Amino acid sequence: MQEENKKKGVTTTQNPMIAKFVNYIMLDGKKSLAIKLMNETFEEIKSKWQKNPKLVFEKALENIMPRIEVRPKRVWGSIYQVPKETKEKRQLFLAAKWLLDATKSKKGAAFPKLLAWELIDAANETGSAYKKKLDVYKMAEANKAFARFA
Repeated sequence: MQEENKKKGVTTTQNPMIAKFVNYIMLDGKKSLAIKLMNETFEEIKSKWQKNPKLVFEKALENIMPRIEVRPKRVWGSIYQVPKETKEKRQLFLAAKWLLDATKSKKGAAFPKLLAWELIDAANETGSAYKKKLDVYKMAEANKAFARFA
């Protein structure tokens, strides 16, 4: 099975970001289906936009990954939204989650095509997932006064 996937494009040992993203796509332990969907997404990017799909994927995730986030903190009975730096693993998780949520919320086409569109939008700093990152940054900026509770 892995030999077949090597010929097509995505392997789980190539890039740790792609491997992790495939695991986020996977449902009910069907990894081969998740790899197939990722291959179709890369083919869509390559055929429509004539770009290297792996570079588009990395650029998109880099643009979506939040460097800071707000976390709830209870202080004297009140709960404050405290801005904190985000660890690298959590950045990847949040970026993948926002990307997949944005893709699943759209209707009208197959999942690989919608994911390709969302990846292109994220690489160009537009789209729903990138907007979500900006919303998180606005929230962190608004609650900057509570950073002393961190």
